[in-house]
Amino acid sequence: MLLEVNVNGSRLGDFLSLSREHPWELAPFSETLPDGGEIQVWDTGVLCIEPASPADKDIVLSCGIHGNETAPIELCERLLRAIVAGRLPCRQRLLLIFGNPAAMNLGVRELEENLNRLFSGAHARGGRHSRERERAARLEGHVARFFEARQGVERLHYDLHTAIRPSAFEKFAIYPFPHGAPYSRQQLSFLAGAGVDTILLAHGPTTTFSYFSAHRFGAHAFTVELGKVMPFGQNDARRFAAMERSLETLISDPGWQAAAVALDQIRVFRVCQEIIKQSDDFRFHFADEVANFTAFPAGTLLAEDGGQRWFVQEPEEAVIFPNARVANGHRAALMVVATELPPAQLS
Repeated sequence: MLLEVNVNGSRLGDFLSLSREHPWELAPFSETLPDGGEIQVWDTGVLCIEPASPADKDIVLSCGIHGNETAPIELCERLLRAIVAGRLPCRQRLLLIFGNPAAMNLGVRELEENLNRLFSGAHARGGRHSRERERAARLEGHVARFFEARQGVERLHYDLHTAIRPSAFEKFAIYPFPHGAPYSRQQLSFLAGAGVDTILLAHGPTTTFSYFSAHRFGAHAFTVELGKVMPFGQNDARRFAAMERSLETLISDPGWQAAAVALDQIRVFRVCQEIIKQSDDFRFHFADEVANFTAFPAGTLLAEDGGQRWFVQEPEEAVIFPNARVANGHRAALMVVATELPPAQLS
């Protein structure tokens, strides 16, 4: 069991506990919060908080999509404990998702495949079954139920992660492909105020959880990387304090907005190459321990796979998410270059 909290003497710990044989079986239930709101357990690791008088934002906060990314899980636990204890009033509707509890309990990234590549219907393609595919379908349904309950409000989704390896810029966010819609200046300010001052602009549709919310429901959604993967209990909460404070204020103060941040205070990157592993012969030509955002000059040989080779094509490119151990046919790395967001692309 990962969490035990009490509401009016009733234990909520079971919402994160599960058996390895039947990982998603939990009967939904609800309890009243000290401030008169209602906490509803929809599924294992999926919990909706309905304030007595909700304000104008519907917020999805997800963590644990990869089970070994523990810092966001611990952060979300602290938020939940504070809400349940009455220390943190929840004024916005909030859907709190612990994405892959079975993998969390085992301390592994995934059980069978990468959950964050199975959204936007990808779980139904390919003709195979896995526990992650089942979970992705259920999470899509929960997010749809949450967002479709109200119209005319601002929709937000922060999908919190930590990266496999260290990063030259420790905290960064992936902004899903906007399909021509403007980028949000207010959201960039929120992220910068939360300690996330590096943004990677996605270059096309993906099957990530944040893209699902952005594309399907028009939410301001982000995949947020908060540092490096660490075991449970070994995270320094001080490194995530700015994000935690920002989320607390967002949830509890309907009139709050993050202070505006000048664009020149935010690093922005765009994708210039995607390296796809095709066979077991794939290998990188840089060290395994290289950090995210490590830069390479033009002409550098990055990787090869049989007869295919990838070189740096721009004057300088930086690597993101290099992982030679992904399944064949999956992305092994992204190469990115620094760019700017013209004011005309912002709202």
